[in-house]
Amino acid sequence: MNYKQSDLPLTLKHGETLTLDDGTTIRFESNGEAKDIMINDSFAPAVTLFPANDFTHEAGGKTIKMTAAFEDALEISQV
Repeated sequence: MNYKQSDLPLTLKHGETLTLDDGTTIRFESNGEAKDIMINDSFAPAVTLFPANDFTHEAGGKTIKMTAAFEDALEISQV
């Protein structure tokens, strides 16, 4: 499933993507409990998050906050 910025806040699950209004895409891959966060088409993670850790990304003048969950999910909101 591909979500849009207007769907925020949301819980992104493995295999799903979020496309922001400026075209930026966000997805993740699980590495054990850690989540490798990929921005756009990069295969190299922008960051690796462990459960309950946050990462923010600026896109199109908006701040997007990502929080790793214990399950295979990433909580995403606009702050």
